[in-house]
Amino acid sequence: MQSLGILGVGELTEKVVRGLRRSGFDGAILLSPRNAERARALAQACNCEVMSSNQAVVDNAAMLLLGVRPDSVAQLAAEITPKPGQHLLSLIAGLDLQTLQATFPGAVCVRVMLSYTAQFNQSTVVIYPPDETARICLGPLGSMVVMDDEPAFELATVAACMNGWFYFLFDDLQQWLVDKGLPVEQARTLVLGNLEDCLASARAHPDRSLKALGQAIATPGTYTAAGLDVLNHQPGSATWGAACEVVFDALLNRPPPPSN
Repeated sequence: MQSLGILGVGELTEKVVRGLRRSGFDGAILLSPRNAERARALAQACNCEVMSSNQAVVDNAAMLLLGVRPDSVAQLAAEITPKPGQHLLSLIAGLDLQTLQATFPGAVCVRVMLSYTAQFNQSTVVIYPPDETARICLGPLGSMVVMDDEPAFELATVAACMNGWFYFLFDDLQQWLVDKGLPVEQARTLVLGNLEDCLASARAHPDRSLKALGQAIATPGTYTAAGLDVLNHQPGSATWGAACEVVFDALLNRPPPPSN
């Protein structure tokens, strides 16, 4: 199995490493020495090796996973020279393919979007452009979605932001139940359980729209319909749409990265 080099040991790349090991990936995983304490802990937990430098990671890995902060990309690019044809899988949101290729010449660059549930092999994994090496490497982390163009990938980035927003909605619903007298544990179980019910139903009926599935439950005269009538007259959905537009606009109008 190919070796994988991690450039930037942070929260998300750690989740990827844990998910790969959990799925049976037994190739060498080589870690950047930056963020030393986290790198050492991850190396011990997941049978990885902390290398002496970022270039040592590049030199000894077959493919690379890029997970540094956007403002650190220029500095990293000045430190490393990828091998010709070496795959570089980028987790950096907003860093477009053309910029990646110009910043890391000679590398085969692939953009990747996934969530923290990669550690449990339950993430939605989005890649662009289509690439078999990336698909094979990251496929075990969850459900793979391959985008044919970059605007679609940017929309997937907006969807990934929704992943974070949902927690706040679920927390509001849980808190309402707690305020009405339910213990926190029961309220959490009910909110998450009903979410799982929705997901199970939606996945079992891929031919039906999400709205149609909801309408089948919220039939006239039901309590669900009564609550839905209130939701339909509140600005909540417009607020969510506005949040999506803000993120999408920022992705499409991002400033150029700093030069080396």
